[in-house]
Amino acid sequence: MSKNAPAPSAPTRDRLLDAFEELLVEGGERSATLDSVAAAAAVSKGGLLYHFASKDALVDGLLARLDALAREDADNIRTAPAGPVDYLIRTSVHTGSPLDRAYIAGSRLAQGRDPRAMQVLSDIRRRWLSVIEDAVHDPDTAQAIMLISDGLYVNSSLAAHEITPPSHTDESMTRLITLIGRLLTHNTKSTELDTRLPA
Repeated sequence: MSKNAPAPSAPTRDRLLDAFEELLVEGGERSATLDSVAAAAAVSKGGLLYHFASKDALVDGLLARLDALAREDADNIRTAPAGPVDYLIRTSVHTGSPLDRAYIAGSRLAQGRDPRAMQVLSDIRRRWLSVIEDAVHDPDTAQAIMLISDGLYVNSSLAAHEITPPSHTDESMTRLITLIGRLLTHNTKSTELDTRLPA
């Protein structure tokens, strides 16, 4: 059983989704067969088919989990006490959280050109971007912030596999957020200047 295998005490359906997710994360879609999912979850093949009648049903279950976690995250971004940008940047680090693992598993499916996974990932990004656009009132700046977030996530994922040393300390995050704040202030001043200039 792998180091992240689901605990036997977890509800069977969740154990199966956990096992499917783990196999996708560690080995990609080809390794996540029904037999391997059942074995990793310590469930019989019949037990798996009772909860998920096919691999497609497993995919649907995993993507529903991912979508629910991402919706919760978008709500957390929107209502964060320190503001959406601060929250987004500080949480754009791979920590192995349930959302991290579900997102990577969904990405593995998307890499295999699964249209359902591609659509869910697109919807998630659009949802996050919308929250940031509402916060900064400028679509271009919001897109730049999202790209910074993407870069942080990829870099921290590499660090998690020891490809590059981690550098995402609280101090470095604060400096980055301060830099983004200056960008937002500059854009606001530029907009105010543009509105005062004659056409």
